[in-house]
Amino acid sequence: MTGEFNTLAVAVFGCVLAVTLLITRWAAKRTHSATEFYAAGRGVRGAQNGIATAGDYLSASTFLGYAGLMYLYGFDGWIIGLGACLSFLPVLYLLAERMRNAGKFTVADVLAFRLKARPVRIATAINTLLISGIYLVAQLVGAGAVIEALAGISFPVAVLICGVFMVVYVVFGGMLATTWVQIVKAVMLMIAGTIVAVAVLAKFNFNPGALLDGAAANHPDGDAIKGPGTYLTSPILIISTGLTIFIGTAGLPHILMRFFTVPDSKAARTSVLYTIGIIATFTAMVTIIGFGARALLGQGATEAVGPGGNLAAPLLAADLGGGLGTTGGDIALALFSAAAFATILAVVAGLVIASAGAIAHDLWRNVLGRGSEESERKVARIASIGVGVAAIAGTLAIGSGFNVTVLVSMAFVFAASANFPPLLLALLWRRFNTAGALTGITFGIVASVVMIVLSPPVWPGPDSQGSPSPLTFPGLVTIPIGFLGCWLGTVLSRREETTDATYDELLVRSETGIGSEGGPEPSRSGRFERQPAPVEVR
Repeated sequence: MTGEFNTLAVAVFGCVLAVTLLITRWAAKRTHSATEFYAAGRGVRGAQNGIATAGDYLSASTFLGYAGLMYLYGFDGWIIGLGACLSFLPVLYLLAERMRNAGKFTVADVLAFRLKARPVRIATAINTLLISGIYLVAQLVGAGAVIEALAGISFPVAVLICGVFMVVYVVFGGMLATTWVQIVKAVMLMIAGTIVAVAVLAKFNFNPGALLDGAAANHPDGDAIKGPGTYLTSPILIISTGLTIFIGTAGLPHILMRFFTVPDSKAARTSVLYTIGIIATFTAMVTIIGFGARALLGQGATEAVGPGGNLAAPLLAADLGGGLGTTGGDIALALFSAAAFATILAVVAGLVIASAGAIAHDLWRNVLGRGSEESERKVARIASIGVGVAAIAGTLAIGSGFNVTVLVSMAFVFAASANFPPLLLALLWRRFNTAGALTGITFGIVASVVMIVLSPPVWPGPDSQGSPSPLTFPGLVTIPIGFLGCWLGTVLSRREETTDATYDELLVRSETGIGSEGGPEPSRSGRFERQPAPVEVR
């Protein structure tokens, strides 16, 4: 149902759009090559990329969903938020620097460096489109529902607005525009979250214990929300959910692409540290907001926040602002809504550019062998429009009533089970070959589909009690199957003649940067000298 039209919220949305369009115009003048389109000229500094990566990761489901889960379930919602906070540790220690040095624009570049390029690129591109497409539709479904409730804009119109602008950012500004939209979004999100979190703590004299007691007093389960078991009802559910989020992040294509935008591996490492710091701060703020919503809004707001709790944070902001009068509540809600809107725009733009890279760079340029770099850029822009239209059409077809949890879990499960295993093994296992990669991707996709079909959100009935599997995020099952497929495909197939040589070359390149763009190259004297770094984004 469409909420009451909020003129102030819509006006603030308009300001956000105006700022992002100015960014896009500025970026369009600086985007003339494939490297600039996909990787912002590899000139994004580590701190900037860290903020942008955090902005890319903190989606609407993260921003609003985690606070809602804490409002509904308490400690169990915090566990899921903690999983998101820790999920960049595998990225930091296993992938960030290696990805920057080993690849060019996409995940498939890393695999194709070692393995038979054509089949690996096809499989990886399909998987990238699958993950990005599912995640994109999930974000647009959430965007339509949230904007409909917060601003009174109808679901189809909200989806069209988000869809059109995400395409504009990518088509005209490429990764440079997307990066700065993500930075603006991250700053807005942190400012809004900080203001609300501090206001909540002020209500309880900055005593976290009093905040928890207040939340428990207004929850039907009482003190039970201070410990696990209200949502994740068994240890296996906790482990599987945490593992899926923990590993899935390291397989999300739009997150991994961000490490191709920095000038060198040091900047890649720095960017992850910034990302972890921002997400850790964000998790702490969302925890305060989620428990604060339960303590201050009470049980009477359960229906208003919705079955998924997505409106708990905006309603809390409006309630806190209401202490300054009706106008204060409207302003607080409008600013919080604008942060949510910017969040959605930034994430969907990153997903579109990842999909465009899979189509234009992996399939068009490298599999079909068509055209030049100039034609690749044109195809990438056309692909961005096509992906955007398909995502909008798919979102409008399934409507706002579709279970977003299913879509989000599918994206993370596919990323963790079909993308992460072959990528990690290509970097770390000498014996790994093309058959192993293709088998691992296939096993991961099939296992993910089966387990998602058997999961509770898919099955009707009260609390989905009839579902064959209790795992909404079934990574505990599907991730080992993905690795098993990689191992079986490798050991049961003939050893590829080029495996050892390509492994050694990729190892040196990924660990040292030798041979990568912006990395050291052998000089005529035989010594390695660093190439000039690209011009930094300022």
